[in-house]
Amino acid sequence: MSTAPSPHDALPSPSSTPAPASRRARNPVGSHVAVAGGLAAKGLAYAREISAETVQVFVANPRGWATPAGDPRQDEAFRTACADEGIPAYVHAPYLINFGSHTEATAELSATSLRHSLRRARRIGALGVVVHTGSATGGRDRATALAQVRERMLPLLEELDPGEDSQDPWLLLEPTAGQGASLCARAEDLGPYFDALERHPRLGVCLDTCHAFAAGHDTAAGGGMKALLDEVVAVAGEGRLRLIHANDSKDVAGARKDRHANIGAGHIGAEPFRELFRHPATEGVPLVIETPGGREGHAADVARLKELRG
Repeated sequence: MSTAPSPHDALPSPSSTPAPASRRARNPVGSHVAVAGGLAAKGLAYAREISAETVQVFVANPRGWATPAGDPRQDEAFRTACADEGIPAYVHAPYLINFGSHTEATAELSATSLRHSLRRARRIGALGVVVHTGSATGGRDRATALAQVRERMLPLLEELDPGEDSQDPWLLLEPTAGQGASLCARAEDLGPYFDALERHPRLGVCLDTCHAFAAGHDTAAGGGMKALLDEVVAVAGEGRLRLIHANDSKDVAGARKDRHANIGAGHIGAEPFRELFRHPATEGVPLVIETPGGREGHAADVARLKELRG
């Protein structure tokens, strides 16, 4: 088993990830991009069209269990372009993954799917793999579900090289909007989840602003975003926040509904994102939008966030 650092042990800053420093903003702003037709040929082309500085991709059908090998030529082209252009890249694991499931087949397939995403991420030079934290299904209690999270997920973490010079991706836990028997929705829920995984040195957080708002963190209120980020650091530890999904919310705080809105067009509003950019915990952390509107909407949201970044 790994030697777990204290939650307050500082980890390497996301700004130390390999990319040309002269071309890195404090917070690279980008988007999740579709890659049907090729990671580089389609995904990076779209990213350039919307002026994205960072990208997130799927390397498998997000709503299936298939584990495709990928195209080696596209993988290499994607990896090389991201390195040359200073574009931090991330992989989002399939939505079906749930390590808290009471169904043996789901738990087993979740492990296979996440291992595939981690290995593909390394191959394409991605810095992290985002996975939803799941829920306790079948009426089981949280403790039982978290014990299974440990049993199934910790071995995957231990396959990663934890060294500072490691080329392996981080595993980034994304808390949900609080639907159903969610295992991790509010910032405080990260504590038991991190403990179950021994606070592995390659374990981080992907904070979705819409999810946090839906789960009850009222970031639209004055100082609300700062309070959320302060709590994430206090619970998970310094250096654990590695990626932010920047999404506004179509629903009010605490609604437990995962419905994304364009930046400034929802109940969170634009100003809390300005507050987010100024928090010490977000230093060097990329922002990825997952908002509606297609190319035009995505380009507008990227531009809006850059404006708020200042």
